Amino acid sequence: MASASVSYGNALFSSVALFAILVTCAAASPYAAGLSENFYHKTCPQAASIVESYVTKFLNKDKNFAGAFVRLQFHDCWVGGCEGSVLLNSTKTNQAEREAHVNFGLRGIAEVDEIKAALERHCPGVVSCADILIMAARDATVKVGGPAWPVALGRRDGVHSTSLMADSNLPFPVLNYSGLVANFAVKGFNSREMITLSGAHTIGRTQCNGILPHLYNFTGKNDATDIDPAMNKKFAVFLKKHCPQGNRTNTIFIDSTADTFDRAYYKNVIKGQGIFITDSTLITNPVGKKVVTLFSKPGKSFFTEFASSMVKMGNLGVLTGTEVVAATRIRPMFFNWVAGDLYLLLERSETEEKVAIYP
Repeated sequence: MASASVSYGNALFSSVALFAILVTCAAASPYAAGLSENFYHKTCPQAASIVESYVTKFLNKDKNFAGAFVRLQFHDCWVGGCEGSVLLNSTKTNQAEREAHVNFGLRGIAEVDEIKAALERHCPGVVSCADILIMAARDATVKVGGPAWPVALGRRDGVHSTSLMADSNLPFPVLNYSGLVANFAVKGFNSREMITLSGAHTIGRTQCNGILPHLYNFTGKNDATDIDPAMNKKFAVFLKKHCPQGNRTNTIFIDSTADTFDRAYYKNVIKGQGIFITDSTLITNPVGKKVVTLFSKPGKSFFTEFASSMVKMGNLGVLTGTEVVAATRIRPMFFNWVAGDLYLLLERSETEEKVAIYP
Protein backbone atom coordinates (compact mmCIF):
# COMPACT_ATOMS: atom_id res chain seq x y z
CA MET A 1 0.00 0.00 0.00
CA ALA A 2 1.40 3.40 -0.95
CA SER A 3 2.29 5.76 1.87
CA ALA A 4 0.23 8.87 2.58
CA SER A 5 3.14 11.06 1.53
CA VAL A 6 3.37 9.34 -1.84
CA SER A 7 -0.39 9.66 -2.39
CA TYR A 8 -0.28 13.31 -1.47
CA GLY A 9 2.67 13.85 -3.80
CA ASN A 10 0.82 12.21 -6.67
CA ALA A 11 -2.23 14.34 -5.95
CA LEU A 12 -0.15 17.49 -5.95
CA PHE A 13 1.37 16.44 -9.27
CA SER A 14 -2.19 16.17 -10.59
CA SER A 15 -2.81 19.64 -9.15
CA VAL A 16 0.00 21.03 -11.29
CA ALA A 17 -1.51 19.35 -14.35
CA LEU A 18 -4.92 20.80 -13.55
CA PHE A 19 -3.42 24.27 -13.20
CA ALA A 20 -1.82 23.92 -16.64
CA ILE A 21 -5.19 23.00 -18.10
CA LEU A 22 -6.88 25.95 -16.44
CA VAL A 23 -4.28 28.37 -17.75
CA THR A 24 -4.40 26.92 -21.25
CA CYS A 25 -8.18 27.01 -21.45
CA ALA A 26 -8.62 30.51 -20.12
CA ALA A 27 -7.01 33.66 -21.39
CA ALA A 28 -7.45 35.31 -17.98
CA SER A 29 -6.36 33.95 -14.60
CA PRO A 30 -8.57 31.13 -13.30
CA TYR A 31 -8.69 32.97 -9.98
CA ALA A 32 -10.72 35.92 -8.78
CA ALA A 33 -8.94 39.27 -8.79
CA GLY A 34 -6.68 39.69 -5.80
CA LEU A 35 -6.08 35.97 -5.20
CA SER A 36 -2.72 34.30 -5.67
CA GLU A 37 -1.15 30.92 -4.94
CA ASN A 38 1.79 32.65 -3.27
CA PHE A 39 -0.23 35.21 -1.30
CA TYR A 40 1.23 34.16 2.08
CA HIS A 41 4.74 33.27 0.90
CA LYS A 42 6.29 36.28 2.64
CA THR A 43 3.84 36.97 5.46
CA CYS A 44 3.17 33.39 6.59
CA PRO A 45 5.15 30.88 4.51
CA GLN A 46 4.20 27.98 6.79
CA ALA A 47 0.44 28.61 6.47
CA ALA A 48 -0.29 25.76 4.05
CA SER A 49 1.79 23.22 5.99
CA ILE A 50 0.11 24.18 9.28
CA VAL A 51 -3.35 23.71 7.79
CA GLU A 52 -2.34 20.40 6.24
CA SER A 53 -0.87 19.09 9.48
CA TYR A 54 -4.04 19.84 11.41
CA VAL A 55 -6.28 18.36 8.73
CA THR A 56 -4.12 15.22 8.91
CA LYS A 57 -4.55 15.13 12.68
CA PHE A 58 -8.33 15.42 12.47
CA LEU A 59 -8.59 12.78 9.74
CA ASN A 60 -6.34 10.39 11.65
CA LYS A 61 -8.91 10.58 14.41
CA ASP A 62 -11.91 10.40 12.08
CA LYS A 63 -11.44 10.09 8.29
CA ASN A 64 -15.10 10.95 7.84
CA PHE A 65 -14.27 14.54 8.76
CA ALA A 66 -13.16 15.01 5.15
CA GLY A 67 -16.80 15.39 4.18
CA ALA A 68 -17.30 18.02 6.87
CA PHE A 69 -14.48 20.19 5.52
CA VAL A 70 -15.77 20.01 1.94
CA ARG A 71 -19.29 20.82 3.12
CA LEU A 72 -18.01 23.85 5.04
CA GLN A 73 -16.46 25.32 1.90
CA PHE A 74 -19.68 24.84 -0.07
CA HIS A 75 -21.90 26.22 2.69
CA ASP A 76 -19.63 29.24 3.07
CA CYS A 77 -19.08 30.09 -0.59
CA TRP A 78 -22.71 29.62 -1.62
CA VAL A 79 -23.91 32.28 0.84
CA GLY A 80 -22.49 35.71 0.04
CA GLY A 81 -19.22 34.30 -1.23
CA CYS A 82 -16.13 32.61 0.20
CA GLU A 83 -15.59 34.95 3.14
CA GLY A 84 -15.81 32.75 6.23
CA SER A 85 -19.22 33.98 7.38
CA VAL A 86 -20.46 30.42 7.99
CA LEU A 87 -18.17 30.37 11.03
CA LEU A 88 -19.64 33.42 12.77
CA ASN A 89 -21.70 33.09 15.94
CA SER A 90 -25.21 34.33 16.44
CA THR A 91 -25.75 37.38 18.64
CA LYS A 92 -28.69 38.55 20.74
CA THR A 93 -30.03 40.43 17.73
CA ASN A 94 -28.98 38.19 14.84
CA GLN A 95 -29.22 34.50 14.01
CA ALA A 96 -26.10 33.55 12.06
CA GLU A 97 -25.76 31.25 9.04
CA ARG A 98 -24.67 28.27 11.07
CA GLU A 99 -28.09 28.29 12.82
CA ALA A 100 -30.01 28.09 9.54
CA HIS A 101 -32.31 25.15 8.86
CA VAL A 102 -30.19 24.10 5.87
CA ASN A 103 -27.07 24.01 8.10
CA PHE A 104 -28.56 21.51 10.53
CA GLY A 105 -25.79 19.21 11.77
CA LEU A 106 -22.94 21.28 10.31
CA ARG A 107 -19.58 19.96 11.57
CA GLY A 108 -15.98 21.12 11.53
CA ILE A 109 -16.29 24.62 12.98
CA ALA A 110 -14.43 23.76 16.19
CA GLU A 111 -11.69 22.17 14.11
CA VAL A 112 -11.32 25.29 11.98
CA ASP A 113 -11.02 27.27 15.21
CA GLU A 114 -8.14 25.03 16.24
CA ILE A 115 -6.37 25.56 12.92
CA LYS A 116 -6.91 29.31 13.23
CA ALA A 117 -5.41 29.32 16.72
CA ALA A 118 -2.28 27.56 15.46
CA LEU A 119 -1.90 30.04 12.61
CA GLU A 120 -2.31 32.97 14.99
CA ARG A 121 0.53 31.66 17.12
CA HIS A 122 2.84 31.66 14.09
CA CYS A 123 1.48 34.57 12.03
CA PRO A 124 -0.83 36.80 14.08
CA GLY A 125 -3.51 38.56 12.08
CA VAL A 126 -2.40 37.28 8.68
CA VAL A 127 -4.30 34.19 7.47
CA SER A 128 -8.06 34.54 7.05
CA CYS A 129 -10.61 31.98 8.14
CA ALA A 130 -11.99 32.08 4.59
CA ASP A 131 -8.66 30.83 3.24
CA ILE A 132 -8.46 28.15 5.95
CA LEU A 133 -11.76 26.72 4.72
CA ILE A 134 -10.48 26.59 1.15
CA MET A 135 -7.19 24.90 2.08
CA ALA A 136 -8.82 22.42 4.48
CA ALA A 137 -11.37 21.27 1.89
CA ARG A 138 -8.64 20.59 -0.67
CA ASP A 139 -6.29 18.87 1.78
CA ALA A 140 -9.06 16.71 3.26
CA THR A 141 -10.19 15.58 -0.20
CA VAL A 142 -6.65 14.56 -1.15
CA LYS A 143 -6.10 12.65 2.08
CA VAL A 144 -9.09 10.38 1.48
CA GLY A 145 -8.12 9.54 -2.09
CA GLY A 146 -9.57 12.45 -4.05
CA PRO A 147 -8.02 14.88 -6.50
CA ALA A 148 -5.92 17.93 -5.65
CA TRP A 149 -6.36 21.36 -7.14
CA PRO A 150 -4.35 24.59 -7.04
CA VAL A 151 -5.47 26.86 -4.21
CA ALA A 152 -5.27 30.61 -4.65
CA LEU A 153 -5.33 32.62 -1.42
CA GLY A 154 -5.86 36.17 -0.26
CA ARG A 155 -9.53 36.14 0.79
CA ARG A 156 -10.58 38.44 3.59
CA ASP A 157 -13.18 37.56 6.19
CA GLY A 158 -16.70 38.95 6.14
CA VAL A 159 -18.61 40.16 9.17
CA HIS A 160 -22.21 39.70 8.01
CA SER A 161 -23.94 36.37 8.61
CA THR A 162 -27.67 35.62 8.78
CA SER A 163 -29.59 32.36 8.80
CA LEU A 164 -32.04 33.84 6.29
CA MET A 165 -29.22 34.29 3.76
CA ALA A 166 -28.20 30.65 4.19
CA ASP A 167 -31.74 29.32 3.86
CA SER A 168 -32.30 31.53 0.82
CA ASN A 169 -29.16 30.47 -1.04
CA LEU A 170 -28.19 26.91 -0.17
CA PRO A 171 -30.08 24.07 -1.88
CA PHE A 172 -32.37 22.15 0.46
CA PRO A 173 -32.16 18.34 0.16
CA VAL A 174 -35.72 18.16 -1.23
CA LEU A 175 -35.09 19.99 -4.52
CA ASN A 176 -35.89 18.22 -7.78
CA TYR A 177 -33.62 18.30 -10.82
CA SER A 178 -34.88 21.59 -12.24
CA GLY A 179 -34.69 23.17 -8.79
CA LEU A 180 -31.04 22.15 -8.44
CA VAL A 181 -30.20 23.41 -11.92
CA ALA A 182 -31.81 26.77 -11.11
CA ASN A 183 -30.01 27.05 -7.77
CA PHE A 184 -26.59 26.39 -9.29
CA ALA A 185 -27.26 28.62 -12.30
CA VAL A 186 -27.64 31.62 -9.99
CA LYS A 187 -24.01 31.04 -8.92
CA GLY A 188 -22.80 30.60 -12.50
CA PHE A 189 -22.63 26.79 -12.55
CA ASN A 190 -24.19 24.63 -15.26
CA SER A 191 -26.05 21.33 -14.80
CA ARG A 192 -22.95 19.20 -15.36
CA GLU A 193 -21.05 21.17 -12.71
CA MET A 194 -24.02 20.72 -10.36
CA ILE A 195 -23.85 16.96 -10.82
CA THR A 196 -20.08 17.08 -10.39
CA LEU A 197 -20.25 18.94 -7.08
CA SER A 198 -23.04 16.62 -5.91
CA GLY A 199 -20.29 14.00 -6.00
CA ALA A 200 -18.98 15.51 -2.76
CA HIS A 201 -21.54 13.16 -1.20
CA THR A 202 -19.05 10.38 -1.84
CA ILE A 203 -17.57 11.28 1.56
CA GLY A 204 -19.07 12.25 4.88
CA ARG A 205 -22.19 11.58 6.87
CA THR A 206 -25.53 13.20 7.54
CA GLN A 207 -28.27 13.31 10.12
CA CYS A 208 -31.71 11.96 9.36
CA ASN A 209 -33.20 15.45 9.19
CA GLY A 210 -32.54 15.75 5.45
CA ILE A 211 -33.46 12.13 4.69
CA LEU A 212 -36.94 12.03 6.23
CA PRO A 213 -38.72 13.74 3.29
CA HIS A 214 -37.32 11.03 1.00
CA LEU A 215 -38.83 8.30 3.18
CA TYR A 216 -42.08 9.66 4.61
CA ASN A 217 -43.15 12.77 2.70
CA PHE A 218 -42.10 12.37 -0.92
CA THR A 219 -45.43 13.52 -2.38
CA GLY A 220 -46.73 15.44 0.62
CA LYS A 221 -48.74 12.73 2.40
CA ASN A 222 -46.36 12.69 5.37
CA ASP A 223 -46.88 9.06 6.34
CA ALA A 224 -44.89 5.84 6.39
CA THR A 225 -45.97 4.89 2.86
CA ASP A 226 -44.98 8.17 1.19
CA ILE A 227 -41.56 7.08 -0.08
CA ASP A 228 -39.74 7.79 -3.32
CA PRO A 229 -40.96 4.93 -5.58
CA ALA A 230 -37.62 4.91 -7.41
CA MET A 231 -35.69 4.09 -4.24
CA ASN A 232 -34.26 0.58 -3.92
CA LYS A 233 -36.69 -1.27 -1.63
CA LYS A 234 -34.05 -2.96 0.51
CA PHE A 235 -32.25 0.33 0.85
CA ALA A 236 -35.48 2.01 1.93
CA VAL A 237 -35.92 -0.60 4.67
CA PHE A 238 -32.36 0.09 5.84
CA LEU A 239 -32.92 3.85 5.92
CA LYS A 240 -36.21 3.56 7.78
CA LYS A 241 -34.55 1.37 10.39
CA HIS A 242 -31.96 4.04 11.13
CA CYS A 243 -34.18 7.06 10.43
CA PRO A 244 -37.59 6.30 11.96
CA GLN A 245 -40.31 8.83 11.29
CA GLY A 246 -39.78 11.96 13.35
CA ASN A 247 -36.14 11.22 14.27
CA ARG A 248 -34.02 14.10 12.96
CA THR A 249 -30.73 13.45 14.74
CA ASN A 250 -29.65 9.86 14.05
CA THR A 251 -26.56 9.79 11.86
CA ILE A 252 -25.77 7.77 8.75
CA PHE A 253 -22.91 7.63 6.25
CA ILE A 254 -23.81 9.25 2.94
CA ASP A 255 -22.48 6.47 0.70
CA SER A 256 -21.11 2.94 0.87
CA THR A 257 -17.47 4.10 1.01
CA ALA A 258 -17.98 7.29 3.00
CA ASP A 259 -14.35 7.52 4.15
CA THR A 260 -12.98 7.32 0.60
CA PHE A 261 -13.34 9.80 -2.24
CA ASP A 262 -14.35 7.64 -5.21
CA ARG A 263 -17.13 7.02 -7.75
CA ALA A 264 -19.30 4.89 -5.45
CA TYR A 265 -21.75 7.76 -4.95
CA TYR A 266 -22.76 7.74 -8.61
CA LYS A 267 -23.01 3.93 -8.67
CA ASN A 268 -25.32 4.10 -5.66
CA VAL A 269 -27.52 6.75 -7.28
CA ILE A 270 -27.95 4.56 -10.37
CA LYS A 271 -28.96 1.62 -8.13
CA GLY A 272 -31.66 3.69 -6.40
CA GLN A 273 -29.57 4.21 -3.30
CA GLY A 274 -29.33 7.98 -3.16
CA ILE A 275 -29.64 9.27 0.40
CA PHE A 276 -31.35 12.58 -0.37
CA ILE A 277 -34.03 13.52 -2.87
CA THR A 278 -31.35 15.74 -4.45
CA ASP A 279 -29.26 12.62 -5.05
CA SER A 280 -31.93 10.40 -6.58
CA THR A 281 -33.29 13.22 -8.74
CA LEU A 282 -30.04 13.43 -10.72
CA ILE A 283 -31.12 10.52 -12.90
CA THR A 284 -34.69 11.70 -13.47
CA ASN A 285 -33.40 13.88 -16.30
CA PRO A 286 -31.88 12.15 -19.36
CA VAL A 287 -28.94 14.57 -19.51
CA GLY A 288 -28.34 14.17 -15.81
CA LYS A 289 -28.52 10.39 -16.02
CA LYS A 290 -25.95 10.39 -18.82
CA VAL A 291 -23.49 12.38 -16.70
CA VAL A 292 -24.10 10.25 -13.59
CA THR A 293 -23.49 7.12 -15.65
CA LEU A 294 -20.26 8.55 -17.06
CA PHE A 295 -18.97 9.49 -13.61
CA SER A 296 -19.83 6.04 -12.24
CA LYS A 297 -17.43 4.35 -14.67
CA PRO A 298 -13.62 4.08 -14.47
CA GLY A 299 -11.80 7.10 -15.80
CA LYS A 300 -10.60 10.53 -14.76
CA SER A 301 -13.65 12.56 -15.74
CA PHE A 302 -15.20 12.92 -12.29
CA PHE A 303 -11.96 13.66 -10.43
CA THR A 304 -10.78 16.21 -13.01
CA GLU A 305 -14.09 18.01 -13.22
CA PHE A 306 -14.59 18.00 -9.46
CA ALA A 307 -11.22 19.70 -8.98
CA SER A 308 -12.05 22.34 -11.60
CA SER A 309 -15.45 22.99 -10.02
CA MET A 310 -13.90 23.45 -6.57
CA VAL A 311 -11.47 26.02 -8.00
CA LYS A 312 -14.41 27.83 -9.60
CA MET A 313 -16.41 27.71 -6.37
CA GLY A 314 -13.49 29.22 -4.47
CA ASN A 315 -13.81 32.37 -6.61
CA LEU A 316 -17.36 33.16 -5.54
CA GLY A 317 -17.86 36.56 -3.95
CA VAL A 318 -14.35 36.86 -2.53
CA LEU A 319 -13.33 39.90 -0.52
CA THR A 320 -9.76 41.08 -0.94
CA GLY A 321 -7.47 43.89 0.13
CA THR A 322 -9.06 46.14 2.74
CA GLU A 323 -12.68 45.36 1.95
CA VAL A 324 -13.38 44.02 5.45
CA VAL A 325 -11.91 43.77 8.94
CA ALA A 326 -8.65 42.02 9.77
CA ALA A 327 -8.70 38.25 9.88
CA THR A 328 -8.13 38.14 13.64
CA ARG A 329 -11.61 39.51 14.25
CA ILE A 330 -13.57 36.90 12.34
CA ARG A 331 -14.47 34.84 15.44
CA PRO A 332 -14.56 37.40 18.30
CA MET A 333 -16.69 35.22 20.55
CA PHE A 334 -14.33 32.25 20.26
CA PHE A 335 -11.00 33.91 20.91
CA ASN A 336 -9.47 35.83 23.76
CA TRP A 337 -6.23 37.75 23.58
CA VAL A 338 -4.10 37.48 26.72
CA ALA A 339 -0.51 38.75 26.70
CA GLY A 340 -0.40 38.24 22.94
CA ASP A 341 -1.39 34.59 23.09
CA LEU A 342 -4.57 33.06 21.70
CA TYR A 343 -6.75 30.85 23.86
CA LEU A 344 -9.66 28.82 22.62
CA LEU A 345 -12.78 29.41 24.67
CA LEU A 346 -14.94 26.91 22.84
CA GLU A 347 -15.84 23.79 24.78
CA ARG A 348 -16.83 20.80 22.69
CA SER A 349 -18.00 17.32 23.53
CA GLU A 350 -15.56 14.46 23.13
CA THR A 351 -18.30 11.80 23.22
CA GLU A 352 -18.44 9.41 20.30
CA GLU A 353 -21.47 9.48 18.03
CA LYS A 354 -23.04 6.31 16.66
CA VAL A 355 -23.14 6.33 12.88
CA ALA A 356 -25.17 3.88 10.82
CA ILE A 357 -23.11 2.02 8.24
CA TYR A 358 -24.33 2.25 4.65
CA PRO A 359 -25.34 -1.24 3.43
